[in-house]
Amino acid sequence: MADEPARSPENVTRRSALRTGAAAGAGLAALGIGQGIAGAEPASGIGEDARSWPKPRGASMMGVPFEARDTVRIGIIGLGNRGASMLPLFLAVPNVRVTAVCDINAEFVAKASATITKAGHPAPATCTGGDHAYEQLVRRDDIDFVYLATPWEWHTPMALAAMRAGKHVGSECPIATTIPDMWELVNTSEQTRRHCLQLENCCYGKNELRVLRMAHEGLFGELLHGSGAYLHDLRELLFSDTYYQGQWRRAWHTKVNGDLYPTHGLGPVASYLDINRGDRLVRMTSMSTPALGLADYRAQHVPAGDPRWRERYVDGDVTMSLLQTEKGRVIHLVHGVSNPHPYSRLNHLAGTKGVFEDYPARIYLEPTHSHDTWGSFEDFKNYDHWLWKDIGPGPGGHGGMDYLMLYRLAQTIRLGLAPDMDVYDAAAWNAPFALSAMSVRLGGAPIPFPDFTRGRWKTPHPGTDSPKPG
Repeated sequence: MADEPARSPENVTRRSALRTGAAAGAGLAALGIGQGIAGAEPASGIGEDARSWPKPRGASMMGVPFEARDTVRIGIIGLGNRGASMLPLFLAVPNVRVTAVCDINAEFVAKASATITKAGHPAPATCTGGDHAYEQLVRRDDIDFVYLATPWEWHTPMALAAMRAGKHVGSECPIATTIPDMWELVNTSEQTRRHCLQLENCCYGKNELRVLRMAHEGLFGELLHGSGAYLHDLRELLFSDTYYQGQWRRAWHTKVNGDLYPTHGLGPVASYLDINRGDRLVRMTSMSTPALGLADYRAQHVPAGDPRWRERYVDGDVTMSLLQTEKGRVIHLVHGVSNPHPYSRLNHLAGTKGVFEDYPARIYLEPTHSHDTWGSFEDFKNYDHWLWKDIGPGPGGHGGMDYLMLYRLAQTIRLGLAPDMDVYDAAAWNAPFALSAMSVRLGGAPIPFPDFTRGRWKTPHPGTDSPKPG
């Protein structure tokens, strides 16, 4: 939190803003938003004024189709827990071949190669031997799409390298952690004409897609507000010696106080509200609780003298944000991984005709429901998305959403369609990582949201409610 009491933004003088900016220090500089705090010319592209946006390097990537191809050739970078679990799902998608794999751990590469050949596919090319082995993979001419499942700080440089080598690319969350990096991804995608995607699997959840279709059919009336979250007790995994190689994820809790994982909650709600497809995010404000949970867990489970006792955790146990759209609608976003809490993404949507709330799923729509009594969400299963009706969960992955995300990605590439998500979605859904930290340091002050579309947010183009291909 800021050293001074929170004040409304209109009462913050330039002198006090400069003083607060100096106090923010290296932590916010690492997020690429230090200049915005001090009120300097916003080279980071945070300001609402179009003059603050970096100049485009090419035409828009909205609605741009992939080049159609019979077989989709995938290169995978990162074969730890997430990458290794996604590999069998890639292999199960029709007309997909994993032609190259990469990790700094040679054992992981060998295991992945064995998995591929055991599934009856040709042995992939293998890249290992150091932090920059991925550069060998992206230069190969037998890859159409690069999938990233590496520590967060590597997502942006790897995505940029892939696009500059002529490959489309998709990343695990978050695809970027700084505002300048998000602009660089947008600009490079436009310049290279390569798609750069946040592979947000939660957008393909059964409930999420059903609510999306119901919203587009007008069942909720005029949409007013929604909620999304990542509430997941990760304490045991964060302190595991093996789950996050080198324990890289816990390190982020020593660097940044904000929403470190916004897209699982924001992606689906942004889809409901047609963000970048008729509405846009214009500002957000965030507050964090004290950072107590990880230190408490350490005290109970980590022996004295362990190097982890030298760590100082700064990320609040819970960060709550409010995001407002151009149309005045509001999104409530929550992040919390450091305390006991049953898993929840909130997944809530409300309009003038009713409301849906998840965890557990329940619904109240007029005139169907009355007397303040929740109705069954299963009564609306006829609104299920065609992916769930016709393809189903497949081999699984988070209940099937992982497989359906990969299935739909491969389908759009094979058929030469535009992807359901684009680089502008990736930037918008990830911007709260940096902007929440900025708002928290300024006592919850509202922060302008970059318009990564550069004014094209009203342009109709495909989303996750795209019709089934003929």
